[in-house]
Amino acid sequence: MSLNPVNPERQRGEEPKLHARVEVGVNPTVRSLGLVSLLTDVSSEMIYPLLPAFLTGPLRAGPAFLGVVEGLAETVAAFVKLESGRLSDRLRRRKPLIVAGYSLSSLVRPLVALAASPAHVLIVRVLDRVGKGMRGAPRDALVAEVTAATERGRAFGFQRAMDHAGAALGPVLASGLLLVTGELRVVFALAAVPGALAVLALVRGVREDPRAFALTPVATAAGAPLTPAFVRYLAVLALFTLGNSSDAFLLLRAEQAGIPLALLPLLWAAHHVVKASASTWGGALSDRAGRRPTILFGWSLYALSYAGFAIADGPLAMLALFVAYGLFHATTEGAERALVADLAGVASRGRAFGLFHAVTGALLLPASLLTGLLWQGFGAGMALLTGAALAGLAALGLLLFVPAGEATDPRRLV
Repeated sequence: MSLNPVNPERQRGEEPKLHARVEVGVNPTVRSLGLVSLLTDVSSEMIYPLLPAFLTGPLRAGPAFLGVVEGLAETVAAFVKLESGRLSDRLRRRKPLIVAGYSLSSLVRPLVALAASPAHVLIVRVLDRVGKGMRGAPRDALVAEVTAATERGRAFGFQRAMDHAGAALGPVLASGLLLVTGELRVVFALAAVPGALAVLALVRGVREDPRAFALTPVATAAGAPLTPAFVRYLAVLALFTLGNSSDAFLLLRAEQAGIPLALLPLLWAAHHVVKASASTWGGALSDRAGRRPTILFGWSLYALSYAGFAIADGPLAMLALFVAYGLFHATTEGAERALVADLAGVASRGRAFGLFHAVTGALLLPASLLTGLLWQGFGAGMALLTGAALAGLAALGLLLFVPAGEATDPRRLV
């Protein structure tokens, strides 16, 4: 009988079954990360829904520059996302990069209150997104590592639900402060408070299990090959993202349709209430019905919503469309991340999530520029219908070229 301690799963390139580390349901690490996401998004969404009006009003920027701000910020962050995931694999640690990313964003985000020109807003947004890039891939890899495979959709859905709950509270708080003070800059400055609380909750509440990398060689973690199925999935995501420009355009469209400026944060909050209420359900749906069918359903909702934004008018129509758009997010965000974990092996999981975030982030610049230029040249209808068409093509590509990716063994993490 051989006494060789080498784990056979490791020899096959699979993740060992660490039963003691994996819990069924949403475990404490995921819950703590959810609280951090909630507080961070309270801070972020106190600013974001007011930013288009701030840029195009007091700072006198046009719609095209709005696309540059959001697109360039996400593109710069995309390269950080790519490296942060790879680095977390090599370091065999996730938490240090997560802490660094949340800290940077929380520090620089309120500085938009001091902006005297559109360029200042651009700088702040880029640095904010760099922080997001540092934390995104390591955080998602950590969620995958502490969750059983058949519960991943639910875990990612819960994390996104908490994120959206914060995104719902933030605009409500911003709207109340704006009605009381009448000063956009005061609202922006006060966003520092929930940001600081998020970093405190992260440092004190999130624990990393060192056994996640116990049987994975460093060299393998640094350079494990990506599966062809995962590469095809990235290509389809890239096509979808090309039509998924910044949500700032939808807020601008709502303002054009008659939503008062002071009520824009409340509309944005309602949108996030839908996402917060349905995201855990949407992620769990992908555990039961499959990743691909759930994503296809969500992308179809996206195409219909964008087509509606292109042709509808009036406050009530905008409210209904933002609700439908929220359901798109709820049914796809958890499922998309769970499919990344399903298709990527443990040794390259950080890199896989880095690529996922990098591709979807980098293409926001051409997507936002395309939307901004079409908006200025041909109107909002043409710009938004183009996004709907690209989503339809991406859904077809997902159906034809990407495997379902569902896990079948709750003890497995691959």
